[in-house]
Amino acid sequence: MSLFKHHARIETNALLLAVGILITVSVGGLVEVAPLFSIESTIEKVEGIRPYSPLEQAGRDLFLREGCYNCHSQMIRPLRDEAERYGHYSLAAESKYDHPFQWGSKRTGPDLARVGGKYASDWHVRHLIDPRAVVPDSVMPGYPHLLRPLDYHDIGDRLRALRRVGVPYNETAIAEAAHDLEEQALADPASSPAVAQRYPRARLGRAVEAAEEAPVTEMDAMVAYLQVLGTMVDFSRLDPAPLRR
Repeated sequence: MSLFKHHARIETNALLLAVGILITVSVGGLVEVAPLFSIESTIEKVEGIRPYSPLEQAGRDLFLREGCYNCHSQMIRPLRDEAERYGHYSLAAESKYDHPFQWGSKRTGPDLARVGGKYASDWHVRHLIDPRAVVPDSVMPGYPHLLRPLDYHDIGDRLRALRRVGVPYNETAIAEAAHDLEEQALADPASSPAVAQRYPRARLGRAVEAAEEAPVTEMDAMVAYLQVLGTMVDFSRLDPAPLRR
């Protein structure tokens, strides 16, 4: 007689039900996990993806500290309307060095996955200080406190911690982290400093106009992070995939 005809006995017996659940979960888990051991990576390698520069990483830490993820996602879905509004849909490889990733689903504000290079740095500064100065209908709060000096005394330790979870920072990048951070923020955008060689497509120069001896600000870091989002990959070289309506 079929076991399914006795489901009432199983459902009313706590021990049998627990054993059945354990068997079901075990089989399902093996079916999902076992194939992963036969492949090198679940993320397709994409040319251009690199770890964040120290200044960008400091900006990303500020992005998390200020709770920006509560209103802004960083994941463009493969839907036609999203691609037309924001740009190429997000690739898994773009988030491979994000800990934690910022995909999200909440969009009180627009998605930021392709915001890099969309606006000038001074636009971002004005927007962060007083959002309604550039977007009259914005409900975003202002962040004028980001104009204070950036505390980056432990930036090397932060990169070292990220290396432990798989971000490929080498010893040179860790040792030169503070110098690279300052160099990116203070460098002439027309120059080609060492930090630009180590971190291609990094945006050089201050976001906030200041005297040469003025310290790097949190605003400089935040804008550096925003300006790199979506700029590492040359999407014109990728084969377009069909989009869902």
